[in-house]
Amino acid sequence: MAMRTARLGVIGGSGLYAMPGLAHVEQMEVSTPFGAPSDALAIGDLDGVSVAFLPRHGRGHRLSPSEVPSRANIYALKSVGVERIISVSAVGSLREDYAPLDLVLPDQLFDRTRTRPASFFEGGVVAHIGFAEPFCADMRGRLASAMEEIGDLTFHRGGTYVCIEGPQFSTRAESRAYRQWGCDIIGMTALPEAKLAREAQLCYATMACVTDYDVWRESEEPVTVEMVVANLTRNVANAQRIIRLVAQALPADRSAATCGCASALADALMTERALLTPELRARYALLLGHLLGD
Repeated sequence: MAMRTARLGVIGGSGLYAMPGLAHVEQMEVSTPFGAPSDALAIGDLDGVSVAFLPRHGRGHRLSPSEVPSRANIYALKSVGVERIISVSAVGSLREDYAPLDLVLPDQLFDRTRTRPASFFEGGVVAHIGFAEPFCADMRGRLASAMEEIGDLTFHRGGTYVCIEGPQFSTRAESRAYRQWGCDIIGMTALPEAKLAREAQLCYATMACVTDYDVWRESEEPVTVEMVVANLTRNVANAQRIIRLVAQALPADRSAATCGCASALADALMTERALLTPELRARYALLLGHLLGD
């Protein structure tokens, strides 16, 4: 029996553990050289478009941000044919005009994580991707177009997402410092996910759902899990509407895209090909096979 494939991947964050509207769903367990993904991939049809859905924290929210197996998640999605990923994430706002229940399409990242493997390449393979523009411009544009078409929601184009290690929320001193650094939203999951998606040559964009004002705004109650979940749940329906519109508008392939994501590894591999053992070639066949002639 042939393995199910998907064109679009959706990674659901806190509050988004399933993808209603998917038809003919198959739960697919995928093994990877980097361990098991957060959960089985739910692969189905969304208005005729094949979509693979993955709950980032696992069904039932079993994995903390530091425990999310991002390498396995991205690898698993690529292994079933995914070329584009929409990430849905809960974030706090670091500015007055990005209010709770607003949506944000960030265009920059600031990395404050500490303990997470941030690259596929190790153990005898070295590659340096460009990451100046960490989110795919093509996918960000498609998400913005869908939001405009819906019309009855507030969203913001652009912003710097500071990704902290967690699982604790920030101190007030940290939150104030991030504002001074020019960061606009704060979360715990965009990295290393975005870096790994770029290494896998996937188009990746985050739809960030603002749930709170973090802790810098002392007139507000400090952020709590209850606050995050309540506001994110209110935005889940909007996220699903947006994803459906983006899926319907996707072209058959990425040949016309100008983002460059599909060729991110073209000049990134530093290791001499002759040094790549058969074991390394096998481990990295999915990611590097097109460059090695395998």
